Amino acid sequence: MKPVVEVQNVGMKYQSLNGEITALENINFSVRDGEFVSIVGPSGCGKSTLLSIISGLIFSTSGTVLLSGEKVTGTSPKIGYMLQKDHLFDWRTIYQNVMLGLEIRKSVTKAAKDRAAALLKTYGLYEFKDKYPNQLSGGMRQRVALIRTLVTDPQILLLDEAFSALDYQTRLVVNDDIYSIIKKENKTALLVTHDISESISMSDRVVLLSKRPGTVKEIYEINLNNDKRTPLSTRETPEFRYYFQEIWKGLDVHV
Repeated sequence: MKPVVEVQNVGMKYQSLNGEITALENINFSVRDGEFVSIVGPSGCGKSTLLSIISGLIFSTSGTVLLSGEKVTGTSPKIGYMLQKDHLFDWRTIYQNVMLGLEIRKSVTKAAKDRAAALLKTYGLYEFKDKYPNQLSGGMRQRVALIRTLVTDPQILLLDEAFSALDYQTRLVVNDDIYSIIKKENKTALLVTHDISESISMSDRVVLLSKRPGTVKEIYEINLNNDKRTPLSTRETPEFRYYFQEIWKGLDVHV
């Protein structure tokens, strides 16, 4: 199967007061259609920078990123970006927040409105469409943020620490919710996270970056003995502990 994302020899350098800093060096990996891939690595290794390069928000100093075989030269409608904070506007209703991306793209059509309503109904938020963000729980807000991203119908979802602002219990539930939605909508997803358990429980593969300058240290194929996989149920499989230990050792973190 041809990759929908190809990262080829990507490197990133930037200037600081102390001179030139190499953030990323010779990054190579790909993501297949419908695959869920996580990127983990030590703090400061360039995980979020890499996601910004893939999205076309910033440009690497070397190497190439391809989306469906085409070189990334800027932002693309094929990409949907979900950040750590939900960035819902408190003065807009839930429905108005969901429609925001379509308004910015000037693509508010009847079909788009119908899709927004259908997504809200499918994922249990239609009855809250006239409410405001401060009337929703943290988990519900994250679902709204994902629906806002999905309504523009991107091919690829980029999630940058998308669940880290939530408390632990809510985060586990939201992992299950978001995973289910992404799989049901048949989207390709790339998640940056510092949470090893989260990366294993949600992913088909985990890309481990080294400390700065970030390079691909290892790529783990996640094979779990679980017929009805959900992020929560995978944590109970015997393989889960093995992957956790392997990735933890690979991080080589000294406290």
